[in-house]
Amino acid sequence: MEENAYDTEELRKLIEDVRVVLWDFDGPMCRLFARHTAERVADDLVEWLAGRGLHGLLADEERQSPDPQVVLRAVDRRHPGSDLVAELEERLTQEELRAARTAMPTAYADPLIHTWTAVGARLAVATNNSPRVVRAYLAGRGLTACFAPHIYGRTEDLHHLKPDPHCLNRALNAMGAAPAAALMIGDSPSDLAAAREARVPFLGYARHERKEKILREAGADHVVRSLEPLLRIARTLR
Repeated sequence: MEENAYDTEELRKLIEDVRVVLWDFDGPMCRLFARHTAERVADDLVEWLAGRGLHGLLADEERQSPDPQVVLRAVDRRHPGSDLVAELEERLTQEELRAARTAMPTAYADPLIHTWTAVGARLAVATNNSPRVVRAYLAGRGLTACFAPHIYGRTEDLHHLKPDPHCLNRALNAMGAAPAAALMIGDSPSDLAAAREARVPFLGYARHERKEKILREAGADHVVRSLEPLLRIARTLR
């Protein structure tokens, strides 16, 4: 579906009564690993494990994954709550913080965030990234006031990462919001699954056709390839 082919009235119905917007971070808000690539981070984590004689801790597909979260979750499944997992998670957080300095903002995300805030919507971040990373990025973009203190990210309890709805439920509970009055904006099937479990309406963001296909095959009814239509509609809300 092309960006300008999306049914504007359908999109308006989805967002016009929304009082709370739950944003995934990496994707809808920015490309965190636009320059400091996720593949390199994943490789570095695998090499760090190998350097400690733990090469066999990962299956081949985990070792070859371009997603550092896959590496972290794999180690946590085998050694949950261990010092090893805590150290690996901190290494990932440091890499994410490094990446945040060169992250590429998603087109129209910043003005959409400011506009939604101006018309009275309350915003939160619900992400699998470290909340320290989100705070650093928001501060750098002048967006902290639009979200603070509602930033819910990765904790020591890695089993709570999406698709578990834990971070969405934390946001809803803290904001005193009913799921039906909220909207989740995410770019992955795990975001969709978490939103469904939390009973929150979902809007998929896909920056290219392949991402859109993945979201639609996962069951997403609403997917946009640009945030620009949302911005146009948000500017008409009161």
